[in-house]
Amino acid sequence: MVKEFNTAQENEWALILGGSSGLGWASAKKLASHGLNLCIVHRTRRSKLADFNTGCEEFRKSGIKVQDFNIDALKAENAQQVLDFLKEQNAKVRLLLHSIAKGNLKPLVISEETKNLSTTDFTLTIEAMATSLYTWADAVIKSGLFSPQGTILAFTSEGSTKPAPSYAAVSAAKATLEALVRSMAFEYAPLGITANCIQAGVTDTESLQMIPGSDALKEQALMRNPFKRLTVPEDVANAVYLLTKDEAKWINGTVLKVDGGEHLR
Repeated sequence: MVKEFNTAQENEWALILGGSSGLGWASAKKLASHGLNLCIVHRTRRSKLADFNTGCEEFRKSGIKVQDFNIDALKAENAQQVLDFLKEQNAKVRLLLHSIAKGNLKPLVISEETKNLSTTDFTLTIEAMATSLYTWADAVIKSGLFSPQGTILAFTSEGSTKPAPSYAAVSAAKATLEALVRSMAFEYAPLGITANCIQAGVTDTESLQMIPGSDALKEQALMRNPFKRLTVPEDVANAVYLLTKDEAKWINGTVLKVDGGEHLR
Protein backbone atom coordinates (compact mmCIF):
# COMPACT_ATOMS: atom_id res chain seq x y z
CA MET A 1 0.00 0.00 0.00
CA VAL A 2 1.22 3.48 -0.88
CA LYS A 3 1.99 5.48 2.26
CA GLU A 4 0.80 8.78 0.94
CA PHE A 5 0.78 10.98 4.03
CA ASN A 6 4.32 11.05 5.22
CA THR A 7 7.87 11.69 4.23
CA ALA A 8 10.76 12.14 6.63
CA GLN A 9 10.84 15.82 5.73
CA GLU A 10 7.17 16.44 6.52
CA ASN A 11 7.04 14.49 9.81
CA GLU A 12 3.24 14.71 9.93
CA TRP A 13 1.17 13.27 12.77
CA ALA A 14 -2.41 12.55 13.70
CA LEU A 15 -3.24 13.66 17.23
CA ILE A 16 -6.16 11.47 18.31
CA LEU A 17 -8.11 12.23 21.48
CA GLY A 18 -9.84 9.06 22.64
CA GLY A 19 -8.13 6.64 20.29
CA SER A 20 -7.88 3.30 22.07
CA SER A 21 -11.20 1.80 20.95
CA GLY A 22 -14.19 2.26 18.70
CA LEU A 23 -14.09 4.95 16.03
CA GLY A 24 -10.84 6.47 17.27
CA TRP A 25 -8.94 3.19 17.16
CA ALA A 26 -10.33 2.23 13.75
CA SER A 27 -9.24 5.65 12.47
CA ALA A 28 -5.77 5.16 13.94
CA LYS A 29 -5.42 1.86 12.07
CA LYS A 30 -6.55 3.36 8.79
CA LEU A 31 -4.28 6.39 9.05
CA ALA A 32 -1.31 4.28 10.12
CA SER A 33 -1.76 2.09 7.05
CA HIS A 34 -1.28 5.20 4.92
CA GLY A 35 1.83 6.38 6.72
CA LEU A 36 0.60 8.96 9.21
CA ASN A 37 2.44 9.01 12.54
CA LEU A 38 0.16 8.65 15.56
CA CYS A 39 -0.05 10.41 18.91
CA ILE A 40 -2.93 8.81 20.80
CA VAL A 41 -4.35 10.25 24.01
CA HIS A 42 -6.56 7.70 25.73
CA ARG A 43 -7.91 6.26 28.94
CA THR A 44 -7.59 2.49 28.75
CA ARG A 45 -8.35 0.04 31.54
CA ARG A 46 -5.51 -2.23 32.61
CA SER A 47 -7.44 -5.29 31.40
CA LYS A 48 -7.40 -3.95 27.83
CA LEU A 49 -4.03 -2.25 27.81
CA ALA A 50 -2.08 -5.26 26.52
CA ASP A 51 -4.19 -5.48 23.36
CA PHE A 52 -3.83 -1.76 22.78
CA ASN A 53 -0.05 -1.91 23.19
CA THR A 54 0.16 -4.87 20.81
CA GLY A 55 -1.72 -2.88 18.21
CA CYS A 56 0.59 0.10 18.61
CA GLU A 57 3.61 -2.15 18.18
CA GLU A 58 2.17 -3.46 14.92
CA PHE A 59 1.91 0.12 13.69
CA ARG A 60 5.56 0.73 14.55
CA LYS A 61 6.59 -2.37 12.61
CA SER A 62 5.05 -0.78 9.53
CA GLY A 63 7.53 2.06 9.81
CA ILE A 64 5.54 4.86 11.44
CA LYS A 65 6.10 6.61 14.74
CA VAL A 66 3.59 5.96 17.52
CA GLN A 67 3.36 7.60 20.93
CA ASP A 68 0.50 7.11 23.35
CA PHE A 69 -0.47 8.86 26.55
CA ASN A 70 -2.78 6.98 28.92
CA ILE A 71 -3.97 10.16 30.63
CA ASP A 72 -7.05 12.31 31.12
CA ALA A 73 -7.32 14.50 28.01
CA LEU A 74 -9.45 17.01 29.94
CA LYS A 75 -6.63 18.15 32.24
CA ALA A 76 -4.61 21.13 31.03
CA GLU A 77 -1.33 19.84 32.44
CA ASN A 78 -1.76 16.60 30.51
CA ALA A 79 -2.37 18.47 27.27
CA GLN A 80 0.85 20.38 27.81
CA GLN A 81 2.71 17.09 28.26
CA VAL A 82 1.48 15.90 24.87
CA LEU A 83 2.30 19.18 23.14
CA ASP A 84 5.80 19.20 24.63
CA PHE A 85 6.38 15.74 23.17
CA LEU A 86 5.22 16.83 19.72
CA LYS A 87 7.48 19.89 19.86
CA GLU A 88 10.45 17.66 20.76
CA GLN A 89 9.67 15.56 17.69
CA ASN A 90 9.47 18.64 15.45
CA ALA A 91 6.08 17.24 14.54
CA LYS A 92 3.42 18.80 12.37
CA VAL A 93 -0.16 17.91 13.25
CA ARG A 94 -1.95 17.10 10.04
CA LEU A 95 -5.06 15.87 11.86
CA LEU A 96 -6.58 16.64 15.23
CA LEU A 97 -9.28 14.01 15.75
CA HIS A 98 -11.71 14.30 18.65
CA SER A 99 -13.16 10.94 19.67
CA ILE A 100 -13.81 11.45 23.38
CA ALA A 101 -16.91 9.61 24.56
CA LYS A 102 -17.54 10.60 28.16
CA GLY A 103 -21.06 11.65 29.03
CA ASN A 104 -23.83 11.32 31.57
CA LEU A 105 -26.58 8.98 30.46
CA LYS A 106 -29.44 9.80 32.78
CA PRO A 107 -33.04 10.73 32.03
CA LEU A 108 -34.50 14.18 32.45
CA VAL A 109 -37.22 12.83 34.74
CA ILE A 110 -36.40 11.12 38.03
CA SER A 111 -37.61 7.57 38.56
CA GLU A 112 -37.40 4.83 41.18
CA GLU A 113 -34.44 3.32 39.31
CA THR A 114 -32.26 6.35 38.67
CA LYS A 115 -31.60 9.99 39.44
CA ASN A 116 -32.28 12.55 36.76
CA LEU A 117 -29.73 14.83 35.09
CA SER A 118 -28.34 17.78 36.99
CA THR A 119 -27.01 20.95 35.42
CA THR A 120 -23.55 19.77 36.50
CA ASP A 121 -24.06 16.61 34.45
CA PHE A 122 -24.76 18.76 31.42
CA THR A 123 -21.72 20.93 32.06
CA LEU A 124 -19.32 18.02 32.46
CA THR A 125 -20.67 16.20 29.41
CA ILE A 126 -20.46 19.28 27.18
CA GLU A 127 -16.91 19.95 28.35
CA ALA A 128 -15.78 16.38 27.67
CA MET A 129 -17.54 15.83 24.37
CA ALA A 130 -17.50 19.32 22.85
CA THR A 131 -15.56 22.22 24.31
CA SER A 132 -12.50 20.09 25.04
CA LEU A 133 -11.99 20.08 21.27
CA TYR A 134 -11.55 23.85 21.37
CA THR A 135 -9.13 23.57 24.30
CA TRP A 136 -6.90 21.25 22.30
CA ALA A 137 -7.26 23.03 18.97
CA ASP A 138 -6.38 26.37 20.55
CA ALA A 139 -3.34 24.86 22.25
CA VAL A 140 -2.09 23.23 19.04
CA ILE A 141 -2.52 26.49 17.13
CA LYS A 142 -0.72 28.56 19.78
CA SER A 143 2.10 26.01 19.79
CA GLY A 144 2.53 26.37 16.03
CA LEU A 145 2.16 22.63 15.56
CA PHE A 146 -0.45 22.42 12.80
CA SER A 147 0.70 21.29 9.38
CA PRO A 148 -0.07 23.54 6.37
CA GLN A 149 -2.59 20.82 5.50
CA GLY A 150 -3.99 20.75 9.02
CA THR A 151 -7.55 19.62 9.62
CA ILE A 152 -9.82 19.12 12.62
CA LEU A 153 -12.38 16.31 12.73
CA ALA A 154 -14.90 15.38 15.42
CA PHE A 155 -17.47 12.63 15.75
CA THR A 156 -21.09 13.64 16.20
CA SER A 157 -24.31 11.65 16.05
CA GLU A 158 -27.90 11.88 14.90
CA GLY A 159 -28.68 12.58 18.55
CA SER A 160 -27.56 16.16 18.00
CA THR A 161 -30.97 16.81 16.40
CA LYS A 162 -33.12 13.87 17.51
CA PRO A 163 -33.99 12.83 21.07
CA ALA A 164 -33.35 9.41 22.57
CA PRO A 165 -33.96 8.03 26.07
CA SER A 166 -31.40 9.23 28.63
CA TYR A 167 -29.42 10.99 25.89
CA ALA A 168 -30.20 14.63 26.68
CA ALA A 169 -26.77 15.58 28.03
CA VAL A 170 -24.93 13.89 25.17
CA SER A 171 -27.40 15.37 22.69
CA ALA A 172 -26.64 18.85 24.03
CA ALA A 173 -22.92 18.12 23.79
CA LYS A 174 -23.16 16.94 20.20
CA ALA A 175 -25.19 20.01 19.19
CA THR A 176 -22.57 22.19 20.88
CA LEU A 177 -19.80 20.29 19.12
CA GLU A 178 -21.35 20.89 15.71
CA ALA A 179 -21.81 24.60 16.41
CA LEU A 180 -18.22 24.83 17.62
CA VAL A 181 -16.85 23.10 14.53
CA ARG A 182 -18.77 25.48 12.27
CA SER A 183 -17.17 28.43 14.05
CA MET A 184 -13.74 26.79 13.85
CA ALA A 185 -14.21 26.24 10.12
CA PHE A 186 -15.03 29.93 9.70
CA GLU A 187 -12.44 31.48 11.99
CA TYR A 188 -9.56 29.06 11.38
CA ALA A 189 -9.78 29.25 7.58
CA PRO A 190 -7.29 32.16 7.39
CA LEU A 191 -4.83 29.87 9.18
CA GLY A 192 -5.27 27.20 6.50
CA ILE A 193 -7.04 24.85 8.91
CA THR A 194 -10.31 23.11 8.03
CA ALA A 195 -12.83 21.70 10.50
CA ASN A 196 -15.62 19.18 9.97
CA CYS A 197 -17.85 16.74 11.84
CA ILE A 198 -18.51 13.15 10.89
CA GLN A 199 -21.96 11.84 11.80
CA ALA A 200 -21.71 8.07 11.97
CA GLY A 201 -24.70 5.83 11.71
CA VAL A 202 -25.58 3.57 14.63
CA THR A 203 -22.35 1.69 15.35
CA ASP A 204 -22.12 -1.17 17.83
CA THR A 205 -19.29 0.19 19.98
CA GLU A 206 -18.76 0.14 23.74
CA SER A 207 -20.09 3.70 23.85
CA LEU A 208 -23.35 2.69 22.17
CA GLN A 209 -23.78 -0.28 24.49
CA MET A 210 -23.76 2.05 27.48
CA ILE A 211 -26.81 3.93 26.20
CA PRO A 212 -30.09 2.70 27.75
CA GLY A 213 -32.17 1.05 25.04
CA SER A 214 -29.21 0.55 22.70
CA ASP A 215 -30.62 -2.76 21.42
CA ALA A 216 -33.74 -0.94 20.24
CA LEU A 217 -31.58 1.71 18.55
CA LYS A 218 -29.75 -1.02 16.64
CA GLU A 219 -32.99 -2.68 15.57
CA GLN A 220 -34.38 0.62 14.31
CA ALA A 221 -31.16 1.38 12.44
CA LEU A 222 -31.27 -1.97 10.67
CA MET A 223 -34.81 -1.26 9.51
CA ARG A 224 -33.97 2.28 8.36
CA ASN A 225 -30.69 1.53 6.62
CA PRO A 226 -30.94 0.86 2.86
CA PHE A 227 -28.07 -1.62 3.14
CA LYS A 228 -29.73 -3.42 6.07
CA ARG A 229 -26.61 -3.42 8.22
CA LEU A 230 -25.18 -1.28 10.96
CA THR A 231 -22.33 1.12 10.41
CA VAL A 232 -19.00 -0.38 11.48
CA PRO A 233 -15.98 1.56 12.77
CA GLU A 234 -14.08 0.88 9.57
CA ASP A 235 -16.75 2.75 7.56
CA VAL A 236 -16.12 5.82 9.69
CA ALA A 237 -12.34 5.40 9.60
CA ASN A 238 -12.50 5.44 5.79
CA ALA A 239 -14.22 8.85 5.96
CA VAL A 240 -11.58 10.15 8.39
CA TYR A 241 -8.90 9.07 5.94
CA LEU A 242 -10.66 10.74 3.00
CA LEU A 243 -11.11 14.04 4.87
CA THR A 244 -7.42 14.02 5.86
CA LYS A 245 -6.25 13.85 2.25
CA ASP A 246 -5.10 16.92 0.30
CA GLU A 247 -8.05 16.50 -2.06
CA ALA A 248 -10.49 17.19 0.80
CA LYS A 249 -9.09 20.63 1.58
CA TRP A 250 -12.15 22.43 0.15
CA ILE A 251 -14.53 20.56 2.46
CA ASN A 252 -14.99 22.82 5.45
CA GLY A 253 -17.62 23.42 8.11
CA THR A 254 -19.85 20.50 7.24
CA VAL A 255 -21.41 17.51 8.97
CA LEU A 256 -20.65 14.50 6.80
CA LYS A 257 -23.12 11.65 7.25
CA VAL A 258 -21.39 8.28 7.16
CA ASP A 259 -24.30 5.91 7.66
CA GLY A 260 -25.03 4.16 4.37
CA GLY A 261 -28.18 6.26 3.98
CA GLU A 262 -29.64 5.49 7.40
CA HIS A 263 -30.65 9.15 7.77
CA LEU A 264 -32.96 8.93 4.75
CA ARG A 265 -35.74 7.32 6.76
